[in-house]
Amino acid sequence: MVLRLPELELVEVQTASARPGFTYVPGLLSFREAPVILGACEKLKLSPDFILVDGQGIAHPRRIGIASHLGLLLNISSIGCAKSILVGKNEEVGSEIGSWSPLMDKGELIGVALRTRKGVKPVYVSIGHKVDLESAIHWVLTCCRGFRVPEPTRLAHLAAAGKLQVNSKS
Repeated sequence: MVLRLPELELVEVQTASARPGFTYVPGLLSFREAPVILGACEKLKLSPDFILVDGQGIAHPRRIGIASHLGLLLNISSIGCAKSILVGKNEEVGSEIGSWSPLMDKGELIGVALRTRKGVKPVYVSIGHKVDLESAIHWVLTCCRGFRVPEPTRLAHLAAAGKLQVNSKS
């Protein structure tokens, strides 16, 4: 799916489906889900400037999660924004939107826990490919409009479930 910034206007939706080759295994999401995502991306008529992935970038035991894989394979900037930690630890995040705490693993900064909405758990942002952490934080906050998760991933989940109403423009 492609959204136009800064309005977050939905401009294109493509989907793909396939039967997963194996069950979910933590740390191996790329091998299960990336082929289907790449299939949907191949159908896009528009070329996005970056992709925002519901998964990890370098905040991964091998430092290459699904956001990193997709960025490499598509040769595009990519950001991982996950709802849970796969690896690493962070301190408490402030209560204000935009507050963040470093996500550390073995003395290495691998991302941040980021507050996108008051009163809910933070999300975990990490670089995927061709982007720095400051920019990743900026784009995740820009794409969160009153929800915990960024609008592109929220809408992608709705589209995958067949629950996204797409109005055609005349």
